[in-house]
Amino acid sequence: MEEQNKEAANTPPFHPSFARVLNQKQQIKEKLSGIRHKIGIYSAKGGVGKTTVAVNLAYTLRDLGFKVGLLDADVDTPNVAMFVGMNGIQEVIYPLRPVEMHGVKVLSTAMFIDESTKPIIWRGPMVAKMITEFFDNTAWGDLDYLILDLPPGTSDAPLSIMQLLDMDGFILVTTPQHIAAVNAIRSGRMVKRMGISILGVVENMSEGVPKGAKEVAQELGCDVLGTIAHDNKFSALSDSGVIPITVDNALKVQFTNIAERIAGQGI
Repeated sequence: MEEQNKEAANTPPFHPSFARVLNQKQQIKEKLSGIRHKIGIYSAKGGVGKTTVAVNLAYTLRDLGFKVGLLDADVDTPNVAMFVGMNGIQEVIYPLRPVEMHGVKVLSTAMFIDESTKPIIWRGPMVAKMITEFFDNTAWGDLDYLILDLPPGTSDAPLSIMQLLDMDGFILVTTPQHIAAVNAIRSGRMVKRMGISILGVVENMSEGVPKGAKEVAQELGCDVLGTIAHDNKFSALSDSGVIPITVDNALKVQFTNIAERIAGQGI
């Protein structure tokens, strides 16, 4: 009895919240057991094209024959719905059900808002709660890939995803500019600190030869997965709800190269 008391005294106590996170993570793992791979598209800086990469990568994987889901995890500034041409408001019924758009299952808070420019003014706990709903109370079904479009920053939303999900890894997005690379490095270091893999970096709005992506890759010890050429037509198509890789062969080739590299890693 005395030895047991000594052992108990030497065991470091865990805060109850830690146990709750572990239990919640296990519950979500069971709920998402039909999803083979989960990949986050991420950068700490906004405006580098995370949504562009997430949407076009998802549809490229679809074209390669995979079952794909696309989650807009940018809860308070959702843009995925607009990029895939989704119109109309969905009724909030649990479990939440993604809407199939051209062969990809899509879920976004924009589906439940009656005006695209209406602000979603939530504090961090509400954002984290909504992200949990996307996993714990959503009927995703069987998927080969779930692509997550993350918000910028290194706070509540990205942290919740990294804590709750068994992620296969993250694809970092940068532009050629040094400031974009610096912020991609910052987000990559967060990913590493959470013990998750960096699958590589994509340079968006590229002039051909990787610049920002090369800087990120060298600093983090990851691969440059590919470049997406700077093209005004690309933005115009996305803004009008047309998925660029479905109508522009040059863009499709660029994304196919990236998607095949990801699938080639066994992910």
